[in-house]
Amino acid sequence: MRDQIVLVTGGARGLGAHLVQAFLGEGARVVINYLGSAGAASDAADQAGERAIALRADVRDPAQVAALVEQAGTHFGAPVTTVVNNALADFSFNGDARPNAEQLRWQHLSAQFEGTVRAALNTVQAALPGMRAAGFGRIINVGTNLFQNPVVPYHDYTAAKAALLSLTRTLSHDLGPHGVTVNMISGGLLRTTDASAATPEAVFDVIAAGTPLRRVTTPAEFADAALFFASPWSRAVTGQNLIVDGGLVKG
Repeated sequence: MRDQIVLVTGGARGLGAHLVQAFLGEGARVVINYLGSAGAASDAADQAGERAIALRADVRDPAQVAALVEQAGTHFGAPVTTVVNNALADFSFNGDARPNAEQLRWQHLSAQFEGTVRAALNTVQAALPGMRAAGFGRIINVGTNLFQNPVVPYHDYTAAKAALLSLTRTLSHDLGPHGVTVNMISGGLLRTTDASAATPEAVFDVIAAGTPLRRVTTPAEFADAALFFASPWSRAVTGQNLIVDGGLVKG
């Protein structure tokens, strides 16, 4: 892990901040990507010293992503080897406030596809030359257990994440010969991130009651799974979707 340079998109706050701290805790060098949270990103980078850099880029823009990866490589003197596609386009996990079937419009779906699928494509394409040169790469995509358990009408979010799962599996086949693994981690509702702060407390209670562990997964527990996929212990695992939700959803 100490040899890896890890790009965490949307790494300044919420789940991204926990992912950043998890990788820093294992000695990795980390690129903290942010869009609007400059203060939080800078603070996290300052606390990590020379092992982190905060770089702004809208991951929906391929030119900005390419510039970020190039700047990170120059700063650390080595290419980005691990990408965690975590950034989430503006979204609030409150089912009562999301569009239902009658209200859903294509622009809702399009916005999530831009922020999820296009963003992941941009980061992969920007980092891939460095990964190929190193003969090593790890791509970790953040998914959702709503594929298997669509209990709330997050139509736009879930559709985009489902497309990202398909991209995860096709990329794993395409990039495997280059020593690059591609996997997805699908959490459930996490307690608590910025996005889940709008979730009513009763929803957390219902989910906790339905899990074998009788509690809601934390962002730190989710981040542990990302460490596994980045580590040598997962070297023979690719194209997989690991559900990390306390056992709520099976398979």
